[in-house]
Amino acid sequence: SMPFLLCLKKKKSPVPLGRSIFQKHTPPIQQNYQALLESCLKNKCLFTDDTFPAHISSIGTGALLKKLPRNLQWKRPHALHKSPIFYTANRKQLDLCQGLVENCWFLAALEALTFHQDILAAVVPQNQSFERKYAGIFHFRFWHFGGWVDVVVDDRLPVNEAGELLFVSSVYKNVFWGALLEKAYAKLYGSYEDLQIGQVSEALVDFTGGVNTRIKLAEAPPDLWDILTRATYSRSLMGCQTHLGVYFPSVSLSCMQTTKVLKNGLVAGHAYTVTGIRRVTCQYGPENLVRLRNPWGKIEWKGDWSDSSYKWELLSPKEKILLRKKKEDGEFWMSLRDFKIHFVDLVICKLTPDLMSQEDGKKWMYSLKSGRWVKGSTAGGSLGFCNGSFWMNPQYWLNVLPAEDSRKSPSSCNVVISLMQKHSSKHRNRAPHLFIGFLLYKSIFLLSFFPELYQESNRKLPRGFFTRHQPVNMHQVFLDEREVTHDFHLEPCVYVIVPCTLEPQQESEFILRVFSRRHVLREMGGNTSFTLSKEIVDRYEGKIWEDFFTKHFEQNPEINAVQLQRILNNISWRNFQSFRLSFSLDSCQGILALLDLNATGTLSIQEFRVLWKRLLFYLEVFQKRDTNRSGKLDLVELHAAVQETGISLSNEVCNLMAIRYGDPDLQISFESFVCFMLRVEIMGEAFRNLTQDGKGIYLRESEWMMMTLYS
Repeated sequence: SMPFLLCLKKKKSPVPLGRSIFQKHTPPIQQNYQALLESCLKNKCLFTDDTFPAHISSIGTGALLKKLPRNLQWKRPHALHKSPIFYTANRKQLDLCQGLVENCWFLAALEALTFHQDILAAVVPQNQSFERKYAGIFHFRFWHFGGWVDVVVDDRLPVNEAGELLFVSSVYKNVFWGALLEKAYAKLYGSYEDLQIGQVSEALVDFTGGVNTRIKLAEAPPDLWDILTRATYSRSLMGCQTHLGVYFPSVSLSCMQTTKVLKNGLVAGHAYTVTGIRRVTCQYGPENLVRLRNPWGKIEWKGDWSDSSYKWELLSPKEKILLRKKKEDGEFWMSLRDFKIHFVDLVICKLTPDLMSQEDGKKWMYSLKSGRWVKGSTAGGSLGFCNGSFWMNPQYWLNVLPAEDSRKSPSSCNVVISLMQKHSSKHRNRAPHLFIGFLLYKSIFLLSFFPELYQESNRKLPRGFFTRHQPVNMHQVFLDEREVTHDFHLEPCVYVIVPCTLEPQQESEFILRVFSRRHVLREMGGNTSFTLSKEIVDRYEGKIWEDFFTKHFEQNPEINAVQLQRILNNISWRNFQSFRLSFSLDSCQGILALLDLNATGTLSIQEFRVLWKRLLFYLEVFQKRDTNRSGKLDLVELHAAVQETGISLSNEVCNLMAIRYGDPDLQISFESFVCFMLRVEIMGEAFRNLTQDGKGIYLRESEWMMMTLYS
């Protein structure tokens, strides 16, 4: 008997049978940014983009128009601010606020992107400004249905009579990267109005080309905190959404439809960014906290661990000062328990699919196939809907192999399969998504009943095979979403993937992506078109070190200054070949005092992870500014290095720090640079969290002593 295929079904008009002219996906217009820039500079003119004009048509044709002010104008940033900045290296100055376009899903994903400078730099090319080589032209890169596309825009932005941006704006009003990126994204998808409805998961993939894992928080796995920890300290981006009031397993977010602010301060049916996690030490024991941000830049959670919660008094003064921000900026903490209650699902977008994998090794393989469902030919529909035509769907032969760099032969391999449908309309919200899914069949049936298929034959499996055998994923859910992704743990073997729509005779193009340690993917049937396969080597060193640190902290859950020194001096700093790096006990005591927020005199693995992430960043900056490879920075190089980190310090403070941390010649070693930068960052964070007016702070004597003596 065939399994019942669960699906989310909506009433639709009947689909006519028979053949039709297939409508292909409309690719975005390609413009050469460099050529256009050079032409404008040569002709001494500012770029105007005729393909996305400063006209109402670029905004849209529907409900968004009703919200626009009467005297809408298009202005360039130089007309809006005396000193506009395209981008800033300081992450705190990258925060954005939502405008009239109800695209909280887009903003939540964009906010997550700002925590990963290297990934952000791939989307927002950094060599752009309003000064050097300025010609009113900017460009951004998005992953669009299987490949990266470059989108060019001019910098004319819609504003009201007061000169305020109508759509996305920065918290720091002279920063314009967010507004221009939103314009480029609107151009890619047809108009600003086409960004009104969407899902965090879609934007995360468009910014990274990664794969999503969606966790239903009502059915969260018992190791959710471990998953959050691995995601936080790896190259992953996280977003989530609140309940609509009535539970829907899957929903596209449009704040226009649901702007209800609940009594607890959360917005119903709204997307948020996960910006951090922290295990704090209360008087009654540890508590796991999640930090979130509302893309509106205001309206915050009012429950336990909110800005005004009594719970903060249960922490040490230093931990409280450095974690709690008494500002209405949209960012807040809540307990993991409350997070699971008040949010529907968590989306984690990962650049490599190792978040859920227990396999060792760093190499991953990625394969991509383009296909289409065509009426009367390959649009067979699902098994549950129409058994007779299911076999007509495109079929893909997948051979899952054990990893070459694995130290042991695994009994199961982590395989991620993603199916994405392409809309044929230039406008993303004018063509509703079809309900899509895929079924996966194991090879044992192929070997037993169709041995000739296994001998590199290219024939599709016949109708009879699917009536006799059950798929690996018996309870496939069909979703009306752009992309359906599933994680599998499969034994090394041959499988067949059958992507399909819920109903037969529904047309669309699609792309099928497979990620695993090692595999072979090809299409079965007449079409033997090329399969794009490439190897992904995760250059992020975190996974190797994470294994090392985890083993170390299993033996010593908390480490003191002597143990910290031993770890740092035993690490092979492979990218730092010019001379030997070593940390003195005095430096390690200073580092520990700065990062030991709960005043235990030791560091936990959580606090060590924070240190490790900063160390890798400081090392990159230090090497870049140590031009003569001496292993030390002079005063000029120190100023440049501090600026590179995105922190603004006066010459006087920099000089004082050189006297405090430098040698007699005011030369700063890497060890001293680390102590110096950690102190600057932590004291700056404390000031920002405590100040009410941006000018001064009020501290009790005990808090003052804790912050100044033990740091």
